Amino acid sequence: MTDQGAQLTLRRPVDPARDHLRWGGAGDCYTLLIYGDYLCPYCRRIRGVIKRLQQALGDRLTYVFRQFPNERAHPGAVFASQAAEAASRQGRFWEMHDALYDREPPLTREHVIDAAVSAGLDMDRFNRDLVDPSVAERVDEDLADGRRNGVIGTPTLFIDGQRYDGAWDLYSMLEALERPVGTRVQRTARAFANLPASAGLVLLVAAAAALACVNSPLAPIYRHVIGIRLGVGMTGGLLALSVGDWCSEGLLTLFFLLVGLEIRREMTVGAFTDRRAAMLPILCALGGVLAPALIYLALNQGPTAPGWSAPTSTGIAFALGILAVLGPRAPMGLKVFVAALAVVDDIISMLTLAIFYPQGFEAGWMAAAAASVGVMVALNRWRVYAGWPYLVVTIVLWLSLHAAGVSAALAGVMLAAFLPTRPAPAAGPLLAQAATALAALEHAQNDGDGGSIETEPIWEWASRNLSAASARLLSPADRVERAVEPWSAFVVLPLFAFSATGIALNVDLAANGARHVLLGVILGLVIGKPLGVALAALAAVKSRIAVLPDDTRLRAFIGAALLCGVSDPVALLMADKAFPHGDLAAVAKIGVLAGSLLAAGLGVAVLGSGRREAAGTEA
Repeated sequence: MTDQGAQLTLRRPVDPARDHLRWGGAGDCYTLLIYGDYLCPYCRRIRGVIKRLQQALGDRLTYVFRQFPNERAHPGAVFASQAAEAASRQGRFWEMHDALYDREPPLTREHVIDAAVSAGLDMDRFNRDLVDPSVAERVDEDLADGRRNGVIGTPTLFIDGQRYDGAWDLYSMLEALERPVGTRVQRTARAFANLPASAGLVLLVAAAAALACVNSPLAPIYRHVIGIRLGVGMTGGLLALSVGDWCSEGLLTLFFLLVGLEIRREMTVGAFTDRRAAMLPILCALGGVLAPALIYLALNQGPTAPGWSAPTSTGIAFALGILAVLGPRAPMGLKVFVAALAVVDDIISMLTLAIFYPQGFEAGWMAAAAASVGVMVALNRWRVYAGWPYLVVTIVLWLSLHAAGVSAALAGVMLAAFLPTRPAPAAGPLLAQAATALAALEHAQNDGDGGSIETEPIWEWASRNLSAASARLLSPADRVERAVEPWSAFVVLPLFAFSATGIALNVDLAANGARHVLLGVILGLVIGKPLGVALAALAAVKSRIAVLPDDTRLRAFIGAALLCGVSDPVALLMADKAFPHGDLAAVAKIGVLAGSLLAAGLGVAVLGSGRREAAGTEA
C-alpha cells in the first residue's frame, strides 16, 4: 500500500557529455538538477536562490538544467526551449539561458530572437539549427525523461540524484546539499522506503530475526521480552497485556486502519468502481480462501480443524514487493489485480478473526462497541473534521472490543470507515490564498528595517493562511493515511512479525495431528491458494462476470496466482487464535513460513520463465 507514483531517484543520471552543466570543478561536488520552463514564473524566482547557493558553495556546486516546457500553461515555452538548445550548438547555452530568463514574459518569437542576438550568437547558424528536427527531439527527450521521473510542474529539483521536495528557501536547500547527519539519515531512509520491495524486506528481516533468536541461546531472553506485561492497572486487568498481545491487538490496529482506508479508496476511485473489473479480484479472493481451507480440512478433522484459517491470508507487502522487483515480467494490470485481491483478502481475514475466533464473548461490551460506532457515524454526518474526537471514540471502541473478546485491532477498520473525506478543492482560491500570504511576507521583508519579522503579526497571519491552504489539499482520511502508512510498513508489521514468528523449529512433529497441520498449511498455500484463484478466475471469465487485465497473459496470471500463496503476519495471528494452547500453533506457523517460501519460489520461476520465453520468441 505504499505510494509508487512518486519517482524519487533520478532515472537517467547526469551525463556531462549530454546535459547542460554549470559551475562545479571541485573534486567532491554537490549536484543540483532542475527540470525548468523558461516562461515559468517560479523557475524565475528560484534563480535568485540558486545564485546565492553558488556564492555559498563556490566550485562545490554543479548546476544542471533540463528542459520541461509546459506549452499548455505557458504558450511559447517549447519554442524558448528549442532556442536554448539551438544556442547550445554554438557552445552558448548558458548565455541564451540567462538571456531568456532575464526578459520578462510573455516571450514572443521576436523576444527570443532578440535574446539570441544579445547572447552573441551567429544568427545564420542559429536560424538553421532552430528548424533542425534533432533540436526539437532533444527537447522532447528531456520532457519524456521528466515524466518518467514523475515531474508534474516546474521547477522540479533533484539533489545528488534524489528528488528534493523541501522548501525552496536558501537555508533549506543549503542544508539539503551539505547534508548534516540528520538530513543524511532522512534521505537514506526515504530512498530505502521508495524501493519496491522495502516493506517486504523489513518484514522478512524481522521474521528471520525472531526465528534466529528463538532457536539460539537467546530464546529465554526473547520469550521473557515478548511476555512482559505492560499496561495500566493491575496484572490481568483490562489494560495489562503482554508485549506480544500489544503487538497483535494494539499496533495491528494501525495496519487494519490502512486496510480500511485502502478498501474505501478502491470502492470510490480504484479497482472496485467498475463492476466487471471489481468482480475478478473479489471472486478470486473468495476462491483463494475457500480452496486452501478445504484442502486443510480434508487433511485435518477434530482437534486440528480450527487451523483452517492459517493458509488463507495473502501478504500484500510480500506479493507486491516480488512483483515490483520482477519489473516488466509483471505487467501493471497484474499488479493492480493482485493489490485488489489482497484488499478483499484482508477484509475476509478481518471477518474471520471477528466471527470465528472471539474469546470470552461479552454482549455488554459489544453494546458499548456498537455505541462507539454510532458516535463515529454521527461525527461523520456532522462533518467534524478535527481528528481528536475520532481518536477518543476509537480508543473507547478498542477497549470495548478487547473486553468483548473480539480482536480489538478491528477498531482500525471502523475508524477508516468513518473518517471524513472531502471533495478535491478548486486550485484557484487556494493558490490565491497562498500567494497573498507569501506576497505579504515578501513586502514586509522588503519594507522592513533589517530586523526579523518573525515577531510581527503578519508572520502569524501568513503562517495560518499557508497552513490552512496546505491542510485543505488533503481530507482527514488522507492525512491519517499518509501519517500512518510508513509507521505501519516499517514499524508496526515488523514488530508484529518479530513477536509472532518466534517459532522453535525443533517442534515435535510426532505429536498427535502435528504432521497433518503442517501438511495442510503448506498444501493450502502452495496448491490451494493458486488453484482457488485460477478456478475462480476461469469461472468468472467464462461466465462473463469478469474480465482478465488487458495486458496479462495466462502464464503471468498463473505466476501471480502462485504468489498469492505468500502469506503475511495476519496468518501467524490466526494460527495463535486457532491453537491458543499447545505446540500446534508453532507447527502451523512453520507451515506458513515454509509454504510462503515455496509459493514465492514457484511464482518467481513461472513469471521468470515467461520473460525468457518471450525473449526467445523475439529472437
